[in-house]
Amino acid sequence: MSQRLDYFSAAGDLFKPMMEQEAQFKNSTLEFSVVELVKLRASQINGCAFCIHMHTHEMRAQGESEDRMHLLNAWRESPLYTPRERAALAWCEALTRVEATAAPDADYDAVAELFEPREQVLLTLLIGAINSWNRIAIGFRSAHPVSETTTGANAA
Repeated sequence: MSQRLDYFSAAGDLFKPMMEQEAQFKNSTLEFSVVELVKLRASQINGCAFCIHMHTHEMRAQGESEDRMHLLNAWRESPLYTPRERAALAWCEALTRVEATAAPDADYDAVAELFEPREQVLLTLLIGAINSWNRIAIGFRSAHPVSETTTGANAA
């Protein structure tokens, strides 16, 4: 796979609003774990290797456990996630797959119960943003970094 376009070099100024929004997410009342688990889960659903790589590395650097990252695909079956994380992940999945889910009331009700109105908006914007980032990275074929530590000893 090779990159189709270096989109930041081609039109970096167009990303300024998205980068400013990312700063708002980072400095919001949403927990780091909620923000990063949502970003990672949407990236898994969308199959964005670039974003999966970036977010797992960011999470690991901030002390996130390997188990929580590895089990994220099966978060509903694992006791490792808080009620807020669970509500955020369900909302993330519902909105990422909105064509199939139509954003069910049960998923929204869980978010409304555990997140203040402003946080509900932040969370929903976060989900929209990571889906946009995934589409940009996938569309332009952004490749994640590869090193000896990421290829492993038995890489083909």
